Amino acid sequence: MSPVAERKPLAELVNELNVFMDECVYPAEAAFHREEAADGWNRPLEMAGLKTEAQRRGLWNLFLQHHPRGTGLSLAEYAELAEISGRSPLVAPEALNCSAPDTGNMELLAMFGTEDQQARWLEPLLDGVIRSAFCMTEPEVASSDAANLRFSIRQDGDSLVLNGRKWWSTGVLSDDCRLLVVFGETDPDAPKSERYSVVLVPRDSPGVTVRRALPVFGFWDRAHGGHGEIAFDDVRVPVSALLGGRGQGFALGQARLGPGRVHHCMRLVGMAERAFDLMCRRVWTRTVFGQPLAANADVARTIADCRVKIDLTRALIKHAAQLIDQRGAKAAITEIAEIKIATPAMAQDVIDRAIQLHGASGLTADFPLAVLFAQARGLRFADGPEEVHRMVLARREMARYRPRR
Repeated sequence: MSPVAERKPLAELVNELNVFMDECVYPAEAAFHREEAADGWNRPLEMAGLKTEAQRRGLWNLFLQHHPRGTGLSLAEYAELAEISGRSPLVAPEALNCSAPDTGNMELLAMFGTEDQQARWLEPLLDGVIRSAFCMTEPEVASSDAANLRFSIRQDGDSLVLNGRKWWSTGVLSDDCRLLVVFGETDPDAPKSERYSVVLVPRDSPGVTVRRALPVFGFWDRAHGGHGEIAFDDVRVPVSALLGGRGQGFALGQARLGPGRVHHCMRLVGMAERAFDLMCRRVWTRTVFGQPLAANADVARTIADCRVKIDLTRALIKHAAQLIDQRGAKAAITEIAEIKIATPAMAQDVIDRAIQLHGASGLTADFPLAVLFAQARGLRFADGPEEVHRMVLARREMARYRPRR
């Protein structure tokens, strides 16, 4: 059945997702937060039940636009749902099968995968029975400039041979990870835009070794399947494992990262809103020097500033999402850079202020604030550090004023 025939109105989905969060997600958070602070890697069993319930309620693959198994929502419409899921980043995105990096990998497979690739990888990802990892960043180079990447993918007869290391490979620590989506150099002498390709590598391929986990501020970041450093030593896959064709790595990367940055940013707005809710409740329940914190002028100023920052950032993201819907990601390069600069910084600031108003308890697992802060700080690097987005934005703005010869 087509997504149009199955599609629910956005307002109905928003209401149902909020109910799901209240009835299922928030009550399950304690188990996930305990595991987040623990050593080792054990996903709480509650996740399987949450996934089953989300599917039963029709809250599944909400991000997927141009595919029969998606909702048909525009990016701007999905942004409203992503914000709600961001209020519980350790639990909700995965429960809805809308967790990075799987969302971006599924979109790539839907847009560029062959029938065989879609049958082998996309269908089980859409079912939520496997997870995937995205392997781009390398430890030996400054990966903010993709032209620095030197991971080798060379052809040997009917095979591709992969050598090199990747790190911050999001998703690889999940017990359910079966697919590695690997970005590497296939043609070193080609123009930069044609030098790289994307290859689909089974997680259990001989020569693939996860060397270590990479926690973020001590948290394992199970929200995204964890981050790891991976060694690839003469890993062989068939040439048919190329995704989208040889030399198309940059094009695929941009197709993946544009909408993905909107997803990240709207989840960050949800994180900030969660922190704001906790902060506003806190100031009425704590009395200092004979009056509630809410009566303090500095506290009132903090609340007002946070409200303005959240609302302004949300409007900026929605504008970028609408532009992508109307004209494509290339037409929204400036707007994407803006939201990638503004949103993580806004969320980090709001969450930090919420921690401060909670006192030392804000640093503990008694509240989700420490996890939210680690998530927000990490997203200042994800999908390109903010310095790169500032450079892109400044160059585009200055170019409009360049004197003509």
